[in-house]
Amino acid sequence: MSETAIIAGGCFWCTEAVFRDVIGVEQVESGYIGGHVADPTYKQVCGGDTGHAEAIRVTYDPSVVTLPEIYDMFMGTHDPSQLNRQGNDVGTQYRSAIFPLDDTQRTEAEAAIARWNEGHAGQTAVTTIEEASQWYPAEDYHQEYWEGEGQRNPYCLAVIPPKLMKLRKSFADKVKA
Repeated sequence: MSETAIIAGGCFWCTEAVFRDVIGVEQVESGYIGGHVADPTYKQVCGGDTGHAEAIRVTYDPSVVTLPEIYDMFMGTHDPSQLNRQGNDVGTQYRSAIFPLDDTQRTEAEAAIARWNEGHAGQTAVTTIEEASQWYPAEDYHQEYWEGEGQRNPYCLAVIPPKLMKLRKSFADKVKA
C-alpha cells in the first residue's frame, strides 16, 4: 500500500529531481500548498503574494523506503537552516516546510528536524511543520522538469547536480542505479 508525503525545500524542480532518484518512490508531483489563493498559477506563486510554497507530493512504497528516510533525505539535500530561501531563490514560496497528512507524519517530521539539528552543531533548521491544506498540482510543464527542459536550463544545471551528489553520498543504498 503506497503512502504520500508533502515537502517543500525551495524550487520544486530541484526537490522533484532528487526524489525521482530514490528507490521505492513511485511518483513525484510538483505543486503548491500552504497558501490562501485558490488554483494559483506559477506566476502568482513566484510573486510571493499567495502564501503557497513550491512543494512536491511524494508517493512511495513504505516497505522499500520509510517516511523517516524520506524526511532525512529531504533534510539532507537542501539547506533547512535558510529562512525563506534556497540559494538565489528568495521568498516564502521557497521555504523549507513539511506538510504532514496525519499525527504520525507530524511526529516523524519533528523527529527528522531534531536529527538534523543534532547532526549540525551550530546550525538550526528553520523548517516549518505546517497544516496540509489544499494541494494544487503545478502546470504540466513543471512535472518531470529535470528530465526534460531542466537539463538545458543553466539554473537547474547549477543547482540540481550538487543535490543529487548529496543524495548519492549520504543515502547510496536508496538511490536508483
